[in-house]
Amino acid sequence: MAETAEPLLEDDAGNRFAPAGPEARIACFVPSITELLVDLGLKDRLVARTRFCIHPADAVARIPAIGGTKKVSLRKLEALAPTHAVLNIDENTVEMAEAMRAFVPNLVVTHPLAPEDNLRLYALMGGLFGKAAEAAALSRAFEAARAALPPADAAGRRDVLYFIWKEPWMTVSRDTYISAMLGLVGWQTTHHDPDVRYPTVDLTPETVAATDLFLFPTEPYEFTRAEVDAFLRDHDCPPEKALPVDGEYCSWYGSRAIAGLRYLKDLAQTERTRG
Repeated sequence: MAETAEPLLEDDAGNRFAPAGPEARIACFVPSITELLVDLGLKDRLVARTRFCIHPADAVARIPAIGGTKKVSLRKLEALAPTHAVLNIDENTVEMAEAMRAFVPNLVVTHPLAPEDNLRLYALMGGLFGKAAEAAALSRAFEAARAALPPADAAGRRDVLYFIWKEPWMTVSRDTYISAMLGLVGWQTTHHDPDVRYPTVDLTPETVAATDLFLFPTEPYEFTRAEVDAFLRDHDCPPEKALPVDGEYCSWYGSRAIAGLRYLKDLAQTERTRG
């Protein structure tokens, strides 16, 4: 009797893949997914990363960093002979992907837009690279962390402005992963633009008055204490409305999302107590 073929796995761009064998050589250009792959037990199959793939530090130190998330050394990448390149629609560029296509057999495209998309991401990476049991364990941990969140209505709704940049000031629309993560604890992002996922913000006195919390993350722009103080001064904003936050816990999908749910739960609880 003929052996039944394993089902193909589909990425977020609709590409389909057969499960890879232990000889897979993975180049990952998404910092949070590099961490996920290591946590799945795949550090020895990772052959390339970006310089922004920094977690876990001890594991990634031995993996060659060949550029950033927007541009890599194609010469170095080709020499490393990856069988798979893991990319992300928001973090990487089409031009970068097309250039890799000439010599990387499998381009795996990801695009989580909501916290629950982590379950699909775990299953895709675990199924593709022979770590289904490890992926299932992460899924259980994620579900437990999500179940521990208080209902969003009980958490006390806050209208928040989450900054990702300054000069110009930029924020996130509601169709982004960050916005969905914040929404789990009752923090609703303002300034939604259905046509622009990361819109600029006009900081009028009305905006400052209507916003409950201004969130200043550590990435992609790392806001300093001096910059937060300058914002408060320049916009006549009460200091209790400014809250520095860990950008990785708010924006990184993958295994860090589990800790991210716990972080936001504690942060929202602290904020309610402070309020």
